[in-house]
Amino acid sequence: MAEHEELARNTLKALCNADLSERIFIEGRDVSLPETTIRAPRRPLRYLGGNRASLRPILAFFAGSMHGRVRPTLLKYWGGEKYEDMKIYKRLPLRVSKKMTYIQHMKSSKYCLCPMGFEVNSPRIVEAIYYECVPVIIADNFVLPLSEVLDWSAFSVVVAEKDIPRLKDILLSIPMRKYVAMQNNVKMVQKHFLWNPKPIRYDLFHMILHSIWLNKLNQI
Repeated sequence: MAEHEELARNTLKALCNADLSERIFIEGRDVSLPETTIRAPRRPLRYLGGNRASLRPILAFFAGSMHGRVRPTLLKYWGGEKYEDMKIYKRLPLRVSKKMTYIQHMKSSKYCLCPMGFEVNSPRIVEAIYYECVPVIIADNFVLPLSEVLDWSAFSVVVAEKDIPRLKDILLSIPMRKYVAMQNNVKMVQKHFLWNPKPIRYDLFHMILHSIWLNKLNQI
């Protein structure tokens, strides 16, 4: 790209890894894409939905591999069985998954932790939205997907990597009224993150096209 200055100057990139620190993604010009995992490709909406706020006894949940700089720190402070309401695991242990699956954990948690791995983005962000769990994004320098049109502060929490030791206090300091409003907003924006067998107005297919069009328009 460096050998073709005109191409570099006029190209709009659409990337899942919208990491400002790498100086590849340019905020305001490039498009940050949601990263999605479709567990049932023929029925992409199969597991959609979750419990209402009063039926979410777990404060925060995460289970996954320990790659990257953030996840080991998260496990160090909050992992194991130290806290009844903080369910933080490397991988979901078999003895735990037999009682409650990964998806059931997300559906029963107020906040679903979305720490970066090797890259700033994580499919857990969209998974949390699918299961109506407020995403907690822990990834410095991450430009959130579809942020050209969506106000992420209304339906998610962003925690700086340096604040991981204070994570529980940060979450507990959020008033219940505000949490309920955020969870309701998660339900409202959910339609914008759905892959449908055939694209439907305002779904993820259309949102990505809109973000590309809007950024290109701003560039002109």
